[in-house]
Amino acid sequence: MLSTDFSLSDLQFMLAGAWVSLQLTLWAMLIGTVSGAVFGLLRAIYPRASAPLGWLLDVFRCVPLLIQFVLFNSFNSIAGIHWTAFAIGCLVLGIYCASYCTEVIRGGVLAVPPNVVRAARSLGLSYTQTLRYIIMPMAARVSFPGWINLTLGVVKDTSLVLWIGIMELLRASQSIVTRIQEPLLVLSIAGLMYYIMSWGIARIGQRVEKGWQEND
Repeated sequence: MLSTDFSLSDLQFMLAGAWVSLQLTLWAMLIGTVSGAVFGLLRAIYPRASAPLGWLLDVFRCVPLLIQFVLFNSFNSIAGIHWTAFAIGCLVLGIYCASYCTEVIRGGVLAVPPNVVRAARSLGLSYTQTLRYIIMPMAARVSFPGWINLTLGVVKDTSLVLWIGIMELLRASQSIVTRIQEPLLVLSIAGLMYYIMSWGIARIGQRVEKGWQEND
């Protein structure tokens, strides 16, 4: 008969870690989306003037996220800033998200047909009004699937913050594995939790897209 040392308190411990993972995802996507929207517009409207910004964001896209966590955490200690590990995790993930969200938004803006923009201007709309009422709503719909995929990726990337001491879901799971020596069971439960979180986000995205389609 199968027996296990996995207890209800272990499950609660993992759920607390999952909640930390969700908080990291929320803050990272908030920082990344706001920054990415601004940067994406700049990269789409002023590609040459914003080229240095593009090169800087390329650094954050190309350097592995784990290295960024370690470097930012080390700089925090060296500079004596004394930010919490959670704040560093949110900042690094937020910048990482912004680097990708910038390209998502830029692609959405560039996908708006020039004829639509010209038609809006011919109707008397100013450039600001065209940007607000025509370009951005259309760009948002084009960019939304990519933004959802980015969010799902961030949910999994939160597991890397264990390297700077944050007790998120994966680190909580590893702590339990070390104690009860049942990696298959514990990691299966952790994988199920990651799946449930990702599934929930994907379902919300599907409902939003369906609502847009119904309002067409």
